[in-house]
Amino acid sequence: MNLDAMIDERRPEWDRLDALARRKRLTGPETDEFVHLYRSASADLADIKTSVGRTAAGDYVSNILATARLKLTGAPDNVARQIPRFFARQLPAALYRIRWLTLVIAAVFIGIVALVGWWAQQDPAYMAALGDEADLKQYAEEDFVAYYSEHAEGVFAGMVWSNNAWIAAQAIMFGITGIWPVYIIMQNATGLGVSAAVMNWFGHGDDFLLFILPHGLLEMTCIFVAGAAGMRIFWAWIAPGARTRAAALAAEGRALATVVVGLVFALALSGIVEGFVTRQPWPHAVKIGIGAVALGIFLFYMLFFGRRATALGETGDLSEYEAGTPRLVAG
Repeated sequence: MNLDAMIDERRPEWDRLDALARRKRLTGPETDEFVHLYRSASADLADIKTSVGRTAAGDYVSNILATARLKLTGAPDNVARQIPRFFARQLPAALYRIRWLTLVIAAVFIGIVALVGWWAQQDPAYMAALGDEADLKQYAEEDFVAYYSEHAEGVFAGMVWSNNAWIAAQAIMFGITGIWPVYIIMQNATGLGVSAAVMNWFGHGDDFLLFILPHGLLEMTCIFVAGAAGMRIFWAWIAPGARTRAAALAAEGRALATVVVGLVFALALSGIVEGFVTRQPWPHAVKIGIGAVALGIFLFYMLFFGRRATALGETGDLSEYEAGTPRLVAG
């Protein structure tokens, strides 16, 4: 084999293949030419390696073929391109799909808080069993409000953010059990109801609401969303429909795991409100207004952007290219 003669003859075709491989878009005729040149160059590389082994010319053709192969088989999207799609389409679509279940959980949660708070106050023996009356009175008159000021603002915001994000993540990650999300909702609702009962028992029910609402509007909404996502994963396992349980669980798990990321950011905003706003000696209407604005931002993102993303066919799951082609089912 005369390698120099082969290089002189084939070099224009290799260069043409390289040029086509680097283009973003190809026309129909260019695609046909591209495939033809790719096959020809592959045969040339095989001849070179078989006849003379590794050479500079062979390495050159090999590099061109590697670039061309990526164009033929596809390459992963650049992270910079994936991030906008994630926040503009995947995440809001995943949130939007669980909007009604979130509303149901919110209603049940508020009902439990009200019921526990009312029931506890009707039973003096239960109130006495909660602790020494002096300690309960100190909690109602001093400790409840002081809790929001006992740490530096940034430190406190970070503490509540990390704690709430961990609770939300557990509700979603362990949602397959069907028990953990319910446990988290019940535990938080019961604890909040007992706290409300103690505060109201000593005549400070107004302080309970005024100091809970600024950050609690968004914070508890995030917990409701997490509980809804966890229960949706559980239901995919119980009632997979035409899909296998594994396929249904994988699809819902991928889609709703994105909710964890969204809630991390939403709870960060809630943590900022709790750490920097709730403690301030501002009018309560101002502080609650700031909390309402924070909740409004989240709901606007969830409902407006979520509805638009869902209309475009998004579910929150990975694309078919990223997740693999699903198995076709009849019916």
